[in-house]
Amino acid sequence: MNRDQLQKFVQYLITVHHTEVLPTAQKLADEILSQNSEINQVHGAPDPTAGASVDDDNCWHLDEEQVQEQVKLFLSQGGYHGSGKQLNLLFSKVREMLKMRDSNGARMLTLITEQFMGDPRLALWRQQGTTMTDKYRQLWDELGALWMCIVLNPHYKPEQKGFWLRQLRRWNGVDVCPLEDGNHGSELTNLTNALPHGPPDPLTRPHRTVFTRAIEACDLHWQDPHLQHIITEDHYANYCYHDNLNSSLFDARGWPLWHEHVPTACARVDALRSHGHPKEALQLAIAIVNTLRRQQQKQAEFFRTHKKELLPKGVTSVTNMEGWVGHPLDPIGTLFSTLMETGRGGEDAALLDFSGSGRRPEQRFLEDGESFASLAVETALIGLGQQRVMPEGLYAQEKLCRHEEQLLARLQEVHLDDALVKIFRRQAALLLDAGPYSGLGELLYRESVPMHTFAKYLFTSLLPHDAELAYKLALRAMRLPVLESTPPPGDLSRPHHIVSVASNRLPRWFTLSHIETQQCELASTMLTAAKGDARKLETVLESIQKNIHSSSHIFKLAQDAFKIATLMDSLPDITLLKVSLELGLQVMRMTLSTLNWRRREMVRWLVTCATEAGVFALDSIMQSWFTLFTPTEATSVVASTVMSNSTIVRLHLDCHQQENLANSARTLALQCAMKDPQNCALSALTLCEKDHVAFETAYQIVLEAASTGMNYTQLFTIARYMEHRGYPMRAYKLATLAMTHLNLSYNQDTHPAINDVLWACALSHSLGKNELASVIPLVVKSVKCATVLSDILRRCTLTTPGMVALHGRRTSGKLMPLDKAPLRQLLDATIGAYINTTHSRLTHISPRHYSEFIEFLSKARETFLMAHDGHVQFTQFIDNLKQIYKGKKKLMMLVRERFG
Repeated sequence: MNRDQLQKFVQYLITVHHTEVLPTAQKLADEILSQNSEINQVHGAPDPTAGASVDDDNCWHLDEEQVQEQVKLFLSQGGYHGSGKQLNLLFSKVREMLKMRDSNGARMLTLITEQFMGDPRLALWRQQGTTMTDKYRQLWDELGALWMCIVLNPHYKPEQKGFWLRQLRRWNGVDVCPLEDGNHGSELTNLTNALPHGPPDPLTRPHRTVFTRAIEACDLHWQDPHLQHIITEDHYANYCYHDNLNSSLFDARGWPLWHEHVPTACARVDALRSHGHPKEALQLAIAIVNTLRRQQQKQAEFFRTHKKELLPKGVTSVTNMEGWVGHPLDPIGTLFSTLMETGRGGEDAALLDFSGSGRRPEQRFLEDGESFASLAVETALIGLGQQRVMPEGLYAQEKLCRHEEQLLARLQEVHLDDALVKIFRRQAALLLDAGPYSGLGELLYRESVPMHTFAKYLFTSLLPHDAELAYKLALRAMRLPVLESTPPPGDLSRPHHIVSVASNRLPRWFTLSHIETQQCELASTMLTAAKGDARKLETVLESIQKNIHSSSHIFKLAQDAFKIATLMDSLPDITLLKVSLELGLQVMRMTLSTLNWRRREMVRWLVTCATEAGVFALDSIMQSWFTLFTPTEATSVVASTVMSNSTIVRLHLDCHQQENLANSARTLALQCAMKDPQNCALSALTLCEKDHVAFETAYQIVLEAASTGMNYTQLFTIARYMEHRGYPMRAYKLATLAMTHLNLSYNQDTHPAINDVLWACALSHSLGKNELASVIPLVVKSVKCATVLSDILRRCTLTTPGMVALHGRRTSGKLMPLDKAPLRQLLDATIGAYINTTHSRLTHISPRHYSEFIEFLSKARETFLMAHDGHVQFTQFIDNLKQIYKGKKKLMMLVRERFG
């Protein structure tokens, strides 16, 4: 602005805010007009937009009320409308403020925490015993991690730390404060097999809230001379700056090591990064990584030296009760991010000060041939390969899976050059040889975190460069000892007084389904890669059969192998096809005596697989059917498919081969019919139609089973089949056997067997008088329902018995008389049934059923009149009703109106 503009600006400012600035304006005017005033001794004037000096503490204005309202609003939305994302942005803002060393960062986090602690859902979830949502749980984790960063600020004063400690303890003491490894103290443990009563389990830890680690971190300090040495001095410029190279504080190069609880040490790195000290964070991170590498080397050497003693004794214990991957402080993720950010030349790298040295950062901090990316990758491999106990609680286990997948996703973004392949090879060899210290070592703790997901990544990464090492590592990782009924030799993982509770802890593997899926994925990856290599396929098959305990997952692997073996663009891979068939057979054996909703699909698939494998495979499964299938499955699915035209065409069989296969199928069908005639007899008859001897055998099996093992429905079905096939006399025989098992009471006039009874009587009538005479006594004995009997009676009087003979010729003859056997017996039984049914109905009849009852009597009269003296019998019957039931006046009036 020029002079006139400045004058106008000042005059307007005083006019608009005269009450607030007029005294100050008057004072400044007096000082400017005084020649000797302090203001005139300084050249120029301060710039109100320039901000504080670089060395000053930053403390910008914080609109506390707005922050509180925002957090409260986001929490009330319960994760909807992107509220979780907004809260994460607020957390990012806090980290940004900490990095800029703005003292309001801690104040802003305090305001956020107060709103989180006041969330009414906490008390509701506690009362209902339900867990909070996963996304909400992750927000609490970030809250705890941020407080850890704040209390670990190396430049905060003791009184500030004391104030935060009191604040954290206050939140920690609230009963709804979320726990570090779950929603509340009793999270799901009471729903599973609890540990037996007795001495306290050393693994049982006191409940820790999301603030516990920050409270404990208040006791940490930065005054340790060696720690100060690591983060302040440039010892990486000179390899051997320290005289005592054998000290545990330095490695062989003279570079410093930092021996501290790894998650705590990494929390220091995170704090340094968060508070704008990237160089110090990098130096400490490198010291920690070098310590991990040295420790790993020493552990491998120790196990190698004592391997002969340790393996036979099996004396070992898991070395890490608290794993690094999945840990609340995410130590491996912190180291990986610190090193990768520097390696990529990210924001942290831009802030590093390398003044005073002409060397590039890579030369200053790393050995020849190393890069920050390679150091980050090696750190991730060490962390992922660590043998550690599966944490307790659903949330802790889900977080472990999530952290592992996130870390592997970041590793997959790194391009594998020759230097990284060398690191992969070295790490793979170390992990295989590190015994109880590695999740891929020979000694595996029963409840160690499985390595399937990690091993799948290592396998695919190493396969193009060192296939033998890749397979060795992946096969070792297939183990899942927690599902073994007894600990395998060499597992032996806990002190003897703890081993006994292993089975009690099994239900606490809440992510077991996910783990088994990952195990299956690893196996599938190996099967795919091994295509064409018979030796490797055999080894992978043995590993699957030994280590996978889920029939569903083995079935999936069998299907995967089948798809790979029979790709459309190539000839079938016979070895892989055999692997697929072998896995399918194992599934059949596993699910034979257990319920599995996919069983029918599994059986059909196995027959398809065996068909693809050839006629010998089909013949083999039929020879040993009783170990693989139920009799029903063997006849209705296996034998039926084998004898179908599509199978014969698919296999390109000649006549001799077709007949051999058909004989095997018929033999199977007859064996099944003998074992389970109720469900297999009809299938056996159908399959044996083209072989007279086999068909006769099947028919005899049915006759033998008819008296004991089969019900009337099954026998009627087979009888109808026999009639359909042109065997009416056999159908008649089976129908009479079925009738002996049947019993229809007076009120079962809609019974499903009525149609079968009518069919049986029609069949007997068509065969002749003798057959009808034989079946009527059976009908009279089995059927007490009047309407059914009258229907049979009418049908028998319409045509002459035997009118349609066996060969279709019509025979001459007279209608059968109703006053002689066998119809007289049927007529008497029908009249008797009507009388009995009438009395039964009248016992509990209601007015709304009167009209229906009158119609029933009308039908009864029609049957009575078929008898020689039917009219007299019916009149007597009605008179008896009037006398016996004279109390039912309205009903009897209706009877008189209709029948006199």
